[in-house]
Amino acid sequence: MTAHPDPNTAAGGGAGGAAGPRPPRERADAARNRAAILDAAAGLFAEYGVDGVSMDQVAAAAGVGKGTVFRRFGDRAGLAAALLAEREHDLRDAVLHGPPPLGPGAAAGDRLAAFVDACFDHLLRHLALARLHETATTGSRHRADAYRFWHRHLMTLLDASADPETCAHALLANLSAVHISALLPELGEDRMRDGLTHLARSALRPL
Repeated sequence: MTAHPDPNTAAGGGAGGAAGPRPPRERADAARNRAAILDAAAGLFAEYGVDGVSMDQVAAAAGVGKGTVFRRFGDRAGLAAALLAEREHDLRDAVLHGPPPLGPGAAAGDRLAAFVDACFDHLLRHLALARLHETATTGSRHRADAYRFWHRHLMTLLDASADPETCAHALLANLSAVHISALLPELGEDRMRDGLTHLARSALRPL
């Protein structure tokens, strides 16, 4: 078997590498503005839908200038990415430190199935945000810290497969918001969940 970096033992960061220099501490006013903008965006997105909210509306609801929103997040896709990153904290913490089978201490197949189940639930809760983030620019999903973290985690669990790196990418491709949005109306939640779990367990079988 090939040794792969294990996010369960990696120090800090979405990519799970060695701890580097700490980023400069955010100013208190900047932190308050960031929190106000994200809270406002989350509320507006929930009420009007991701496609029905403008950056002007977010700025007004947050009580900041439009330029502050654009400088901090760029566009609605940037807001979506920031909101998703905050919502992924709980899932990442459960993978690293939570009880098995999602957390450490269970067999690889059981952890894979638990991850698929938890990731699927996460996407269903935030499908519109995730879809906006994934379609903003080519490769935006794959450049995100969360994607790199999930990929390293799956590579560790898929170590017995013929090609853990490719298998991890393939499994994550089926756990994308675009893929799920397209097939959910036809297949339904239960059938998609069962199929994804079967796919994950199948990837463990060496060729």
